[in-house]
Amino acid sequence: MNPKPQLLLLASLFFGGIAFSQNVNKEDSTMLRTIYNTALLEGKSYAWLDDLSNTIGGRLSGSLEAEKAVQYTKEELEKLGLDKVWLQPVMVPKWTRGIPEYAYIETAPGITSLANICALGGSVATPDGGLKAEVIEVKGIQELASLGKDKIEGKIVFYNRPMEATQIATFSAYGGCVDQRYAGAMEAAKFGAVGVIVRSMNLRKDDYPHTGSMTYGDAPENKRIPACAISTNGADYLSSALKIQPDLKFFFNQNCKVYPDVQSYNVIGEITGTEFPNKYMIVGGHLDSWDLGDGSHDDGAGCVQSMEVLQLFKKIGYKPRHSIRVVLFMNEENGLRGGNKYAEEAKLKQEEHVFALESDAGGFTPRGFSFDTDAANFEQIKTWEPLFKPYLIHYFEKGGSGADIGPLKNEKIVLAGLRPDSQRYFDYHHASNDTFDAVNKRELELGAATMASLVYLMDKYGTKTEFISIKK
Repeated sequence: MNPKPQLLLLASLFFGGIAFSQNVNKEDSTMLRTIYNTALLEGKSYAWLDDLSNTIGGRLSGSLEAEKAVQYTKEELEKLGLDKVWLQPVMVPKWTRGIPEYAYIETAPGITSLANICALGGSVATPDGGLKAEVIEVKGIQELASLGKDKIEGKIVFYNRPMEATQIATFSAYGGCVDQRYAGAMEAAKFGAVGVIVRSMNLRKDDYPHTGSMTYGDAPENKRIPACAISTNGADYLSSALKIQPDLKFFFNQNCKVYPDVQSYNVIGEITGTEFPNKYMIVGGHLDSWDLGDGSHDDGAGCVQSMEVLQLFKKIGYKPRHSIRVVLFMNEENGLRGGNKYAEEAKLKQEEHVFALESDAGGFTPRGFSFDTDAANFEQIKTWEPLFKPYLIHYFEKGGSGADIGPLKNEKIVLAGLRPDSQRYFDYHHASNDTFDAVNKRELELGAATMASLVYLMDKYGTKTEFISIKK
């Protein structure tokens, strides 16, 4: 048997495979270049964010502004000529801040200094006329428990554990101390505290208090105590003053109120897949925001970037194999009702979701993605890194994805989160300076293009779970 024909055949297949691979990479490289060019020259994300931020404003769940945002984004998605656009009803909590909060530190009768505070989201109001009491400072919930009721009863608990500045991953620093904001009032009330002050979740020293969600657990209403956040500068001043005068008093007044749940909506738009119309890939952010600023970074940026993904596909004429949905979730900030509702409806309809990408880390320069997936899918994704290197996208790591897409998690779906540079994010997070002027147009557009590029690649090559099922 002459081996030469077989050798020639093998060589042909080998070198043909290399050529095919090179063609695919060149094709993908060209597509990514087209996506980035279109986003930077013909994108709509910045204009959409301008409307959300400056025309509508802060979009607290259950508010008039949130409902205006629902209608606005629905209308803008309809203008894109998508195959489907609809609203998904969801019941959400309604909490209002009331008139602006007021606080001061009293070192002697009539001798006071103002403190910059804001009520935490979901807090009860102070008694009529405000609340004044002595303050006890702790570094966290664990220290609170060690002090016991004798030292806490009748006082205002001041949680003053800062975000850890040595953490390069700022979300890790946030995660290391956010428990005092979320559960601090619930825990302090168990020891007879009358109120709570929490150091703002912020790495920068400034005068902006940062709000955020909190819980009372199952405590009855008469056992719930008011809770506020104090700016980082204010927290440092209060801590220093307590060292000099431990018996000083703190006064604060807030008029917030909790109402019964109201109906709102997730906003959904879809381009139907050409090959797999019943397999869904979604991209999204949360449409609600806190009320102090206009929610440009958290998470107006993520919403308009997600809308931009579908706008870019329509603009360049890309017809996806899978059905691609943009989902603008309602109520991530104080309930996650939108994310849970979307997952619940998907399960009821037996919809197969194979990929989900969320942008909820601000509109800063994109650095890459984190992925919640198995080893096989992650290995495939890592092969795409060279395609992103020209755009300075280097971060491809296993990790978390996003709060709103988390309820979709199962053994098959690939979950991902856009990871922008996070060093400035907590300067704005949940504060009154989270406004449109803090967002850079080019950074926002680069993030949208990066998201669209990953969605394109996931759509083109599918997940390893799909590949295995097809092979079977």
